[in-house]
Amino acid sequence: MADSGRDGAGEAPHVVVVGGGIAGLAAAFFLRDEPVRVTVLEGSSTLGGKLAVSEVAGAAVDEGAEGLYIYRPKTTGLIADAGLGEQVVTASAVTTSIWTRGGLRPLPVGQFMGVPSDLDELAASGLLSDAGVARAREDVKRPASPRDGDVSVASFVAERFGQEVVDRLVDPFLSEVCSGRSEDLSFEAMLAPLANASRTHDSFAAAAGSLIPPPPPPGEERPPGIATIAGGLGTLPPVLADAVRDSGPGSSVRTGAAVSELARTERGWRLTVGSSADPEYIDADAVIVAVPAGPAGKLLAGTPGAAAAVAGLAEIPYTSRTVITLAYPRGSLPAAIAAQGCCGYRVPAVDGKLVKAVTFSTVKWPHMSDEVDLVRCTLGRVGEDDVLMRDDADLVAVAVAEFAEATGTAAAPVATRVNRWVDGLPQYTVGHLARVARIQASVAELPGLAVCGAAYEGVGVGNCVASARKAARQVAAVLRKRAAAGS
Repeated sequence: MADSGRDGAGEAPHVVVVGGGIAGLAAAFFLRDEPVRVTVLEGSSTLGGKLAVSEVAGAAVDEGAEGLYIYRPKTTGLIADAGLGEQVVTASAVTTSIWTRGGLRPLPVGQFMGVPSDLDELAASGLLSDAGVARAREDVKRPASPRDGDVSVASFVAERFGQEVVDRLVDPFLSEVCSGRSEDLSFEAMLAPLANASRTHDSFAAAAGSLIPPPPPPGEERPPGIATIAGGLGTLPPVLADAVRDSGPGSSVRTGAAVSELARTERGWRLTVGSSADPEYIDADAVIVAVPAGPAGKLLAGTPGAAAAVAGLAEIPYTSRTVITLAYPRGSLPAAIAAQGCCGYRVPAVDGKLVKAVTFSTVKWPHMSDEVDLVRCTLGRVGEDDVLMRDDADLVAVAVAEFAEATGTAAAPVATRVNRWVDGLPQYTVGHLARVARIQASVAELPGLAVCGAAYEGVGVGNCVASARKAARQVAAVLRKRAAAGS
């Protein structure tokens, strides 16, 4: 049995971050200017969670998340503060198509999160049947749809536009974001800007239109709002980890350090690391829990006063996703695709395909490789976990076949890579915002404790970073208050 933590009176307060994904590392990074020492404990053998890079056909390619919104200055600020600001590169193409009804059809420009604002443009796209277009046009004639509390995305959108808009535009968008189903997902949490705008517009199309930026003045171009880091987003976690290690005496980042128990003490918290046969005990003045909802709930289960948080965390389901990267000989993509500047396509679940989204990575990120055309295929959706248990070779064969069917690509890939993210994506089901509010209120009653990560206020990298910043500020404020009180 080992015991570590405080070494004596007068030492800087000790903050332990449980979880070495992007949220945990960002939270630890944000504490670097505070008078604290930080320990990050990651249970697995690697840092970064779903931010990781490995080679495919000699090119460095992200295994998980590959991009972020450049218009989130706090996110790009983190990257700049980590010394990677000059390596931020924007996408060269962000136009997306939908593979449905027998062809690749451009997603209408006048849409927001899959919700159309220009119904004439929608009709011309060929995405919907004539009956589907006629039903969608009823939106402008219908009275506003009042709602008392949260509803599912599918129920609200179908009421306004009909089921075809749900199936062929909105559901594919949500599937790409979180591998979820629109009939389960929260309208207020997943389409928050639209949910808010819908309260001030009778027409849902008008609500979507109010959120679409006006076109730039003639002769000017607006750069795409999507960016990454040259070398991949997966290069960020090790840089953050090094910064934490260098932030002050006693700060550290550890892998293979699974936390099995969290308990309150008179002065703060005690964490149990490792097996019950040979436990290590670490004392902390504050703890940030940056792990998925299930493990977070287990850690808090024995903490008096955390019952509401534990119950809320247990109500957040997760689903799995598989990402298959295909490397084709350079020039294999049909010329029409490259000429259109299309960066990929989504596939409606109603069309029965296993691949739900495809990114033409070397079209979207032309800095990636001069030797091959890289294609990223996303597979999986809630309820399809059994399908994703098929072996790698089988899944690759399906991805190659469906990609060829959609694009006409006749070449065979020269290299492939399969990455499985088991239970990797939280599902924001109906009532999610109220659920998170209960969790956060419960945690706020436990001084020196904070939670952050994808389970709460957004699954994207930027959302996780914002959540981490909030958690770091929360525990720093508690420690400053204690210091001022002389405790």
